[in-house]
Amino acid sequence: MKFTDHLWNAALPVFDKIITHPFNQEMMSGTLPEEKFKFYIYQDSLYLADFAKALATAGTKANTSEQLLKFLLFAQNAIIVERVLHESYFQEYAINIDGGKAPGCFAYTNYLLAVSAYESFEVAVAALLPCFWIYKKVGDHIFANQSTPNPYQNWIDAYAGEEFAVSVNNALDICNMLAEQASETTRQKMTEAYITASRLEFVFWDSAYRLESWDV
Repeated sequence: MKFTDHLWNAALPVFDKIITHPFNQEMMSGTLPEEKFKFYIYQDSLYLADFAKALATAGTKANTSEQLLKFLLFAQNAIIVERVLHESYFQEYAINIDGGKAPGCFAYTNYLLAVSAYESFEVAVAALLPCFWIYKKVGDHIFANQSTPNPYQNWIDAYAGEEFAVSVNNALDICNMLAEQASETTRQKMTEAYITASRLEFVFWDSAYRLESWDV
C-alpha cells in the first residue's frame, strides 16, 4: 500500500464530512446561495495567496532540483488561479474585497505557512497535500453527481479537470517518494500534518457556508 493510501484512510472520516457538508451538497445541486459562493470565492483568493507562499517556502527545502521546480510551479499555478478568480468571479459576482480573512481561512493559511517554515520538507508536503487531493476528489464527486445546468459549472469543471489532475498526481508522487525514505517518526508526523490540514479543509468550507466572521 502506498503511503498516500494510508493518509487517505487516516483522514477518510474528515473527507466524508466534507462531501456531505451542505456547502458541497448545495454546490452539487446548484442551489448554493450566491452570497455563500461569493464569500467562499473571496476567502479562496486570500487562501491561495498564502498557499502559494507556503508552497514556495516548502520548495526551498526540497531534496532535489526537480522537486524544487515542481513546488515552484505549484506556487506559480496557485498565483495564476488567484488572478483568474479576480478577473472572472470577482467581476461576475461583484465581490467585495474589503472583508479580510475569516477565522477559518486565517487558521488554515497560518497553519500551512508555519509548517512550511518550521517543519521538514516531508511534513510540509503532507500538510500541503489536502488542498490538492481533497479538492480534486470533491471536484470529481460533484462533477459526477451534479444537477445540470449548474450556475457553478466553471468552478466544478476546473477542479474536476485533467490539468488540475496532473498537479495532484505530481504532489502524490512526491509525498510517496519522501515517505519511502523517511523514518517512522517522520511518517507519523506526516500523517498528523495531513489529518490536521484535512480538518482545516472542512473548517474552510464550513466557514464559507456560515458566512463566518470575527465576533470580537
